[in-house]
Amino acid sequence: MDSYRAIALQTRCDAVNRVRSKEDALITMRTTIARIDEQIFGAIAFIGSDTKLVVLPEYFLTGFPMGESIDEWREKACLEIDGEIYERLGKLAQDRRIHLSGNAYEIDPHFPDLYFQTSFVISPAGDIILRYRRLNSMFAPTPHDVWQKYLDVYGLEGVFPVARTEIGNLACIASEEILYPEVARCLAMRGAEIFCHSSSEVYGMERTPKLVAKYARAFENMAFVVSANSGGLAGIAIPENSTDGGSCIIDHRGILLAQTGQGESINAFAEIDLAALRRNRRRPGMANTLSRQRFELYAGSYLSNSFYPPNSLDGKRAERAHFIETQRDVIARLAEENKI
Repeated sequence: MDSYRAIALQTRCDAVNRVRSKEDALITMRTTIARIDEQIFGAIAFIGSDTKLVVLPEYFLTGFPMGESIDEWREKACLEIDGEIYERLGKLAQDRRIHLSGNAYEIDPHFPDLYFQTSFVISPAGDIILRYRRLNSMFAPTPHDVWQKYLDVYGLEGVFPVARTEIGNLACIASEEILYPEVARCLAMRGAEIFCHSSSEVYGMERTPKLVAKYARAFENMAFVVSANSGGLAGIAIPENSTDGGSCIIDHRGILLAQTGQGESINAFAEIDLAALRRNRRRPGMANTLSRQRFELYAGSYLSNSFYPPNSLDGKRAERAHFIETQRDVIARLAEENKI
């Protein structure tokens, strides 16, 4: 497929913080999926049947933990890998004949005391073809916190997965990780052509750090960025429109193709011209920055330095205070070493 259309669907998130039980949370999630299904159906009717990729916002099913412990959030808001909610999302993708990307909190049976924030891609057959776990998080467990065991279970390719599909090589970037160039670069090394970016972020008249990063990640990796922001966050103790607006699509040249304002919207849609991307990646010249990368120049510096430590949760109970305490220790050490 040389080209198709993608949508960064800016839809409202109904949080589950105020519900009391897992079943009540599931009711909220089911209602959200039904509403999004209807929105996607209408969007395809409006935009065209060549719509093949829809990206949803960060934690669109639940919102984020605000006061809940890791144990409480795992019990109430996290999805089972083979559970009902993924089945419903798979049916949505199958019915609408799209690749569907989103982000949720998820339980992994290999790490029963934790949860991971997971970005995913579901194929038009209804199958999950990509599962990426967020690697940088302020107050939640990540694979890096249990690094050795995670590598033993999934390997490095499972840390940086790329799905090769008929609509291109898809990869996921979670939320603020757009600010970490290494994440996108490791995915590009593995052939990623389209970054599905599920986010929930501040939007305003000024250019935000995340927006700047989206342009940079697209240009430096010669890849499309399809970035879906929340269309408001309801049911939580912050004003609903604090994370609302600015969903966008940026092409492989770092050119903005579409962007929407605030509110629920399908207006961030654009053509994904795969043929043009591949022509540019295969054309010699100064503008082909991806082919000019000299990774060996930097590998030694990465290998000889450690800032935030791996395996920080080994033998420890996962509590939110652990993450800020670890960060304080890192800052103190780096200051002592005159690195910050």
